[in-house]
Amino acid sequence: MGKTADLTAVQKAIIDTLKQEGKTQKAISERIGCSQSAVSRHLSGKSVGRKKFGRKRCTTRRGDRTLRKIVEKERFQTLGDLRKQWTESGVETSRATVYRRVQEMGYRCRIPQVKPLLNQKQRQKRLTWATEKQHWTVAQWSKVLFSDESKFCISFGNQGARVWRKTGEREMPKCLKSSVKYPQSVMVWGAMSAAGVGPLCFIKGRVNAASYQEILEHFMLPSAEKLYGDDFIFQHDLAPAHSAKTTGKWFTDHGITVLNWPANSPDLNPIENLWDIVKRKLRDARPNTLDELKAAIEASWASITPQQCHRLITSMPRCIEAVISAKGFPTKY
Repeated sequence: MGKTADLTAVQKAIIDTLKQEGKTQKAISERIGCSQSAVSRHLSGKSVGRKKFGRKRCTTRRGDRTLRKIVEKERFQTLGDLRKQWTESGVETSRATVYRRVQEMGYRCRIPQVKPLLNQKQRQKRLTWATEKQHWTVAQWSKVLFSDESKFCISFGNQGARVWRKTGEREMPKCLKSSVKYPQSVMVWGAMSAAGVGPLCFIKGRVNAASYQEILEHFMLPSAEKLYGDDFIFQHDLAPAHSAKTTGKWFTDHGITVLNWPANSPDLNPIENLWDIVKRKLRDARPNTLDELKAAIEASWASITPQQCHRLITSMPRCIEAVISAKGFPTKY
């Protein structure tokens, strides 16, 4: 038999109705499947405002409001920082209590979403670009060979500062970690299309116009031949080696059309999703040497299926709409 605390609003309504019909408490309890004492307590009103047991709450509502303001003011604070500021405001408590209170408020400690740091001019160019591409079909996007360089490290343990945020606040500006262009280093170049991925190129040292053209000659052209044949549009970002005059001449000499691309916009490139897939797999592999790292990258890259690539390309129209809706601000990949 259910206890008084187990009675639902529906059960209570049924009890009231049956009582008005003249039913006995025993008949009512048998009808709704609860104890007779539960029916009696509800009818007598004793089930309301029952005495509560347990340890008394050590913070007041006013103190909790103060903690909420501290969290809202600066999301990138450690638990120790929050406790220190709360103590300075007059609330002496433990780290465990601080953690419970921020949890009760709906905040969770998460790795912040990293987004490019864009100025107003860059946002406007992104918006203009997205508007121009707004009516591109999936078939048109399928003709684009997307490319990019990505840096891979042996250690993946250091994720940086964490942020306090609630469910649904992942994209909130105060919860984002701004990123700037990474320094030149040993990187991996790759390309993908709706048909799959091309061969990887491991780069040593700085990437200048001459070395980039070598990559295009020995890795991009084979990728295009494998995935397209001759009819394709090439995409790359505005890195100095990519936008060099000699690189532009190389494309002209080879008769290759290059897709215009807004600056500082990795969130628009579907290949970024593939880099994320590879890096997640590397966290499990945990390579210890450079050779192991390269082998793990190649194995992860080779496991990417054409179906995965095709799904990413089909998401491009939605990505364009997201940029327009965000008025040029960064969007999700």
